Amino acid sequence: MTISRTFRTTLLAAALLGGVSTAALAADLTVGVRAGPLSIDPDFTAAGTHAEAMKHIYDSLIKSGNNLELEPGLATSWTAVDDTTWEFKLRSGVKFHDGSDFTAEDVKFSIERIPRVTGPNPTTIYVRRVKGVEIVDPLTIRVKTDGPAPTLPNDFIRLFIVSHVAAKDYSDSAEKAAEGFNSGKAAIGTGPYKFVSWTPKEQLVMQSFDGYWGGKEPWDKVTRKEIPNDAARVAQLKAGQVDLIARIPASDVPTLETDSKLTVVRQDSVYLFNMAFDFREKSPQVSAKDGSPLPKNPFLDPRVREAFDLAIDRETITEIAMEGMGAVQSQLVTPNIFGYNPDVKPTKSDPAKAKQLLAEAGYPNGFKVAFSFTNDRLPGDKDAGTTIAQMLTAVGIQVEANAQPGAVYFPANTRGDYSLTMSGWGTLTGEANYTLSSLVHTNDPATKLGAFNVRGYSNKAMDKLIEAAAVEMDAAKREQLLKDANALVATDRPNLTIASIVSAWGMKKTITIVPRSDEDTLAMNIRAAK
Repeated sequence: MTISRTFRTTLLAAALLGGVSTAALAADLTVGVRAGPLSIDPDFTAAGTHAEAMKHIYDSLIKSGNNLELEPGLATSWTAVDDTTWEFKLRSGVKFHDGSDFTAEDVKFSIERIPRVTGPNPTTIYVRRVKGVEIVDPLTIRVKTDGPAPTLPNDFIRLFIVSHVAAKDYSDSAEKAAEGFNSGKAAIGTGPYKFVSWTPKEQLVMQSFDGYWGGKEPWDKVTRKEIPNDAARVAQLKAGQVDLIARIPASDVPTLETDSKLTVVRQDSVYLFNMAFDFREKSPQVSAKDGSPLPKNPFLDPRVREAFDLAIDRETITEIAMEGMGAVQSQLVTPNIFGYNPDVKPTKSDPAKAKQLLAEAGYPNGFKVAFSFTNDRLPGDKDAGTTIAQMLTAVGIQVEANAQPGAVYFPANTRGDYSLTMSGWGTLTGEANYTLSSLVHTNDPATKLGAFNVRGYSNKAMDKLIEAAAVEMDAAKREQLLKDANALVATDRPNLTIASIVSAWGMKKTITIVPRSDEDTLAMNIRAAK
């Protein structure tokens, strides 16, 4: 740990006087992460690395446990009063970092500001079912929905609460919000740490909040250093420049596990590699091998999508490209997610059948396509993407492997620049409807469904299942609808799931971490080792 001279002196004195656990004494903590926040406004983006940082400063109405179970946050309880009304009882005695009281007014304000301030990766998905907000009393709020909304509590794990007083002048637009939050003026939360400073792409510094309702944290100051280069992050851990690093590259895990000064912790993740096909009539990056236009987008033919599925050897990707730090998956959610269908099995690679299907579809010699994927989003994404490109080449597809930083990839994908993509996705709410409604429902601004479906995929049967699950209050019936939707994804193949990530953290022997399945690296889960 990065410990001040004063702390070392205090620790020595305590030891001489009979000993005090190091866990009971405050210190500074420096964490190396692959990516940091894109703003200090928690509502700017839905990116997981952004929310991970914001959880230190702002509390959500409902918390997500280490295995994505729902836990009380600023709401102590939530009840469906009727099919279109949820009532939330709020925690009493909670203080904002500026000493003001947390009340229902802050919740109402936080919900209503999201559509005005969200950026290109919209956080509106977390409040899309909200029709209105009613304050019953200072510690009770009722949320009216646009129909039965059984998953509203799941969505609200990403409902970060800001101070309606501090943020009132910084909630008209994303630009105005950035001005207030990034300077710290509006960055007033109720979380365990107070905002100190933020240098974009470098580091976020936070100070422990003595008045935190959940009890004071043991770390006086937490610095989250953004170190996107994997080798540099590992090197800084070995050199003692950081106390803990997230997302160790697979190639370094065995070496770090044998280092007597370090500890490595592994955890199965909900994040997985997800390929997506373009379904527009004219796709921008598909052509004949000589560059001439094709008469139609080949991905509209289900035989072509199946051929791509059969060309991919998922076992080889997890074992070789991901160096054992992955698990083969069959659908858009991992087995721990509500709505996962255990009857859907991963596709077995069959290159010969893939070539046959391409020929039947009218592409005996294949075609040319640019395959765009991230190279800094998840561990192994570049290697997995490159390996997939090679496997597609083996069945006759001329693939241009286009590895991109996430900062380039995501805006371009949202604009519709790509024809074939792969990136990471995690079902962070613990419920499959979050993913299905975002990725494979028809993009419908009126209902806010299909928000991340930017490639024109539309299937009425899929929409019907997702819409039914979204309003089904009976948990067993809702689960079956989600299972059926996952089965339909597997047969219609708008997306191809490749593998989930096994994540790893490395740290000094003096500290330990409780890992989370959403890969969040939280100071609240890091403690001095016993």
